[in-house]
Amino acid sequence: MDMLESVGQDMGQQALIGMLSHLTFIVITWYVLQIVKLDALFVKGRTFEIRVLMIFLTIAIGTTVSRFFLDFIEWSGQLIYLF
Repeated sequence: MDMLESVGQDMGQQALIGMLSHLTFIVITWYVLQIVKLDALFVKGRTFEIRVLMIFLTIAIGTTVSRFFLDFIEWSGQLIYLF
């Protein structure tokens, strides 16, 4: 296998890990946010808008947490260059 194929394969693996991480944390965040009763904060009868807000919050929080963990793993792998 030449170097270009190796780099391409590494990039593909990182992309797959990143996608799975984001999806995993989005699902976890969705389940956690289900316990929050946002209905009390909004006008009654706005179920659709509340659901859309929940989806946006879920994506924002889930991807942020996922990015933190992916960055932390990457940084910990780079610590070997410190010494």
